This record gives sequence, C-alpha cells and structure tokens, in this order.
Amino acid sequence: MTDAATTLVDHDGSDLLALTEALCRVPSVFPDERVLADAVEARVRARASGRRGRVRVDRVANNVVARTDLGLERRIVLGGHLDTVPANGNAEPRRERDTLHGLGTADMKGGLAAMLRLADQLGAGARPRFDVTLVWYEAEEVADEHNGLRHLFRDAAELVAGDFAILLEPTGGWVEAGCQGSLHMQAIFRGARAHTARPWMGVNAVHKAAPVLERIAAHVSDNPVVDGLEFREALQVVRVEAGVANNVVPDECTVVVNRRVAPNLTLHEAETQVRAFLDGADEVAVVNGSPPAAPNLSNPLVAEFVGTLDLAVRPKLGWTDVARFANHGIPAINFGPGDPTLAHTAQERVERADVEGCHRVLAHFLGV
Repeated sequence: MTDAATTLVDHDGSDLLALTEALCRVPSVFPDERVLADAVEARVRARASGRRGRVRVDRVANNVVARTDLGLERRIVLGGHLDTVPANGNAEPRRERDTLHGLGTADMKGGLAAMLRLADQLGAGARPRFDVTLVWYEAEEVADEHNGLRHLFRDAAELVAGDFAILLEPTGGWVEAGCQGSLHMQAIFRGARAHTARPWMGVNAVHKAAPVLERIAAHVSDNPVVDGLEFREALQVVRVEAGVANNVVPDECTVVVNRRVAPNLTLHEAETQVRAFLDGADEVAVVNGSPPAAPNLSNPLVAEFVGTLDLAVRPKLGWTDVARFANHGIPAINFGPGDPTLAHTAQERVERADVEGCHRVLAHFLGV
C-alpha cells in the first residue's frame, strides 16, 4: 500500500475536507482504482471489526460494499464511484483555506469522504433508522461495459438491493431527481465511387446524407415536464465519417446521432422517433442505449428525504447510475457535494461547507 493510501486508512475522519484531500492523494484514474479500493476496504474493515455483525464488508473486484444487518424494515443504499477522469494539470490536490482544488475533489471524492464518515459512525455503533448499504465502485467514468455497479447488479445483486438509493454525484447540495436516457444510433448512406473530375459517374454518399443532416439541424427539441420537473431533450449529430481520398467521390457516409431522452419516453419510443429523422439512410442501427429514470418524487422515501431539510429539487440533465437502480425497481436520486459544472475541468474544486453539509443531511436522514 502506498504512503498516501496508508494515510487514508489511518485518517480519523473528523475533518471531512482533510479526508477528501486524503482520498484525492490516492490516484484512481481508470483502470487503476485498485489501490484506492484497497485503502477504502482496509479503512472500513478496521472500523467495523470492533462491532461484530454491525457492518459487513464485501469486496468484488475493485468494488467495496459495507452493509449493516440490523433486521430493519427498509434499506437505504449510498453509492459513489472510485475512479476519476484523467488529470488536466490538476493531479495534485491543493488547499486554500476551506476550498480544496484538484482532480476528483467534486467528482466525486467529496462524496466518498461523506460515505467514509458515515461508515465510521456505523462501525462505532450508531443505530440508524434504516439498514444501510455503502457502495464504493469502480469504472463509472468510462464505457458502460466496465462499470462496477453494473457488474454488482449482474453478479451480486443482493449486495446492492435496497428500497431507496442515493448516489453522491456532485449536485451542489441540490437533489437531482431522475435522469435523461441516452441513445446513440448510426445511419449509413451508400453511394458509388468515382473520380472527382468525373463525379457524374458516381453517387456522393455525403450529399445523400445532407437532407438528414439538415432535418436534424432544424429540429427543436421538447422540454417535457415529469413530476413537476422540466427536462430538456436533445438530438445531435455527433460524428460524420466519409471519404477515402481527396480526389474520390465518397461511396459511404456514416452518421452517428445522440438522442437525450426525458423520462416521459422509453428508449424504444425514442428509437422510433430517431428512425424517422434518419429516413433515407440505407442502414440504421442502435449503437447503444441507456434508459432514463423517472424522478419518483411521490415515492415515500424520496419524499421524506427531500422534506428532511426542505431540499431544493431539479431534474438531472444527463445520465447517471440512478437509472441503473431505477431499472432494478429501486427509486434513486443524485445528491452530493461539489459544483457539477466544474467536474472534469481544470478548475475542479469542492468547499468544506458542501462536504460537511452533504454529510449532515445524510446523517440526519439515516439517523446516525
């Protein structure tokens, strides 16, 4: 274990901003989350060991799951990803009074610090109102096939089961309810090659795609309201590939579009809409799709959490793992410290008040 990881294991956790800094000093850019997973596991096990049966710790690949087993009627799941995006000149964390700058401060090691502090409290004998599951998982910032939460639902679903889930993604203290789905579709337009000096002898596949590109460019997306929250849909061309040489008429043009789907639609309904926009293509296929999640604001646990401290609510304009929980019948929200607009930027930072405020709300709701 590295010196930074050992410091994290031994940190007393009383200063949440310092605990966040200790987490940030353990690099965890995918696929190198193992050292941080080892440190989190060691820390939680050390603080759970004195209370036999109070907190059970499981490890699946680079995913660490800590669970109480008190026989309570309902279970709350808290989740946070271990990985960060690559550094952008901000690999080394830096403190300025009550502000911590650096990679992962907001997305989402401030949230991980709040979870570790809750684990400390549970391990020390706090008696929550609910059974609690804490999940630190790998590979959220990369392709879905690597996502640790996905693997847990597939291979060890009992470890992430619950009645309500809270993901500590940065939300600036807002409750971000539901999320957009995301659908990528590919359209292929076929023509015939010819020399550009004699284009009439061929068929330009790019020109064939032009009406579709114009149709999408002219489209104005809807802003549907779900559970009183206004979501914003979007349809964008994100990739165009064509041509083999500068003197050859392209015989194939591939267009990839991304549709952001509000939770008033299913992925299938969104796919049907996108296919209409792609009319004229020779071949259309779905590249990938992640379903949206409904806000579920009328769910008793969601409503209770929002009402705990009269929290402000807004829709999530993007996809997060709340949809993964929702797809398994578990209502879920995003709620965590840090400004989401600073995530993945060189200016990423988190404030002490944000981390402490997040922990305070969660501790109050859980009753620890």
